[in-house]
Amino acid sequence: MLEKEVQDIKLGKLTFSQLVDKMGEGGGFSAKNLSIAVNILETMNKDECIKILSFPACIVSTGMRGIIAQMIEKGLVDIIVTTCGTLDHDLARAWGGKYYQGSFELDDNKLHQEGVNRLGNILIPNKSYGEPLEENMNPILEELYKEKKEWSGRELIHQFGLRVKDEGSILHQAAKRNIPIYVPGITDGAFGTNLVWFAQNHDFKLNILDDEKELNASVFRNDIKLGALMIGGGISKHHTIWHSQFRGGLDYAVFITTATQYDGSLSGARLEEAVSWGKIRENARYTTVDGDATIILPFILSALYERL
Repeated sequence: MLEKEVQDIKLGKLTFSQLVDKMGEGGGFSAKNLSIAVNILETMNKDECIKILSFPACIVSTGMRGIIAQMIEKGLVDIIVTTCGTLDHDLARAWGGKYYQGSFELDDNKLHQEGVNRLGNILIPNKSYGEPLEENMNPILEELYKEKKEWSGRELIHQFGLRVKDEGSILHQAAKRNIPIYVPGITDGAFGTNLVWFAQNHDFKLNILDDEKELNASVFRNDIKLGALMIGGGISKHHTIWHSQFRGGLDYAVFITTATQYDGSLSGARLEEAVSWGKIRENARYTTVDGDATIILPFILSALYERL
């Protein structure tokens, strides 16, 4: 048990990779798990492995949108599982919507009166969110409806990604590289609501079961390992580990969260709990990093890019 001594950290002209190594040698708290996470992701990316990325929509309203798009561009992702708001924020910004820096302490009554929505400390005017989707989605849906009346969620998202010309768009980068995006709660946001409105006047159908069959077939392979980087919890995390259990569980897993496990939530549940369900293999390499992904993920990826 008493094998590795805690090493003092001395800062200087260090690369991100060197700094992460020193954080691991320091052996303290979340810093050590961050170092372990980089090591796991390095091995996962060098191994023959299907790589899943799951994340909630909130971070797409921030500069993290560019980080995720870059991950796709650099080939670090094979499958994406996310929430409907990712489609909303990514398309809204791709279609010219401007998001602004704000504060957690602003007057929300005043913001509502001025037509400005607050997402944490990000400010999103109505004209930058709902309106761009309402203006741009319908013509695309009309075009796709002429091709066929029934689409899976993944197919629709791919088609929208092909029609977006923003290189900073998550949907665009995924469509360019034929990376599937699965949104199990696709009606839980502006994108889904616009689909509902379109279906009121068209014999238009959304086949979500095709998504489930496709995702299951993608992970249900015994000839290759399966790994996941999961940012936050909720439906995107659960969908990732849920489908992973059908092939014996994840071989590699890194989970970033700010939630506590003691309320029984999936967002707070550590990866050890998933082992009991068979969603992560008993001999898998995995770690949970406690903290804000908007701080942690840039450090992890900067170190990872240097190593790869």
